Amino acid sequence: MLEVEDLRVRYGTVEAVKGISFQVRAGAIVSLIGANGAGKTTSLRAVTGLVPSSHGDVRFENRSLVGLAPHDIVRLGIAHVPEGRRLFPKMTVLENLKMGAYLRTRAADASSTLAMIYEHFPILRQRGRQLAGSLSGGEQQMLAIARALMSRPKLLLLDEPSMGLSPIMTAEIGKVIRQINALDVSIILVEQNAMLALTLAGYGYVLETGRLVLHGPAEDLLRNEGVRKAYLGI
Repeated sequence: MLEVEDLRVRYGTVEAVKGISFQVRAGAIVSLIGANGAGKTTSLRAVTGLVPSSHGDVRFENRSLVGLAPHDIVRLGIAHVPEGRRLFPKMTVLENLKMGAYLRTRAADASSTLAMIYEHFPILRQRGRQLAGSLSGGEQQMLAIARALMSRPKLLLLDEPSMGLSPIMTAEIGKVIRQINALDVSIILVEQNAMLALTLAGYGYVLETGRLVLHGPAEDLLRNEGVRKAYLGI
């Protein structure tokens, strides 16, 4: 489904991503783990066209995404939930959801998708008229994910969905991610919570200072001594 080949991204003279390659198969959950500054967020932003790559290729369903505008990438079937959620805090929950469907040309399609969203996120129906900025952290994260799903993506990129959440809410977000994947949505999950990421994913990649240093089935990474010491606190 998605193939990233020798991706490099520069910020001025600094190379933040140094030639990484990874792939996501249809129906999979793939995790990218690593410390702050490893290049995880930059990699996601390069996939969705928010930052330009300096080298390499990103192909989605055999089509190169390099040089495409972010809205064209959304139209092809990729949605991105950024780190920090990036909601419109002074707009209502419903207004935020409708913003996620801005590329949907048929009102009936958007309505059916909204009904699906409410089925999986009933709290958002209850909070429909509430300002997004007044929601709890967990509710805001659910809204950010639901807003991305309004575009009916084939591939969903999640950047630090558990950031700032309690252990109970983190577990709830984990359940939500599994539910989304069960809807035939492939997922790239970027997480500093490596235990959460590798428990949810089928395959994982470990980044350090912009380089890919390890990859393999998630269950193998969970047993890897280096990963356990560096990222799992074991």
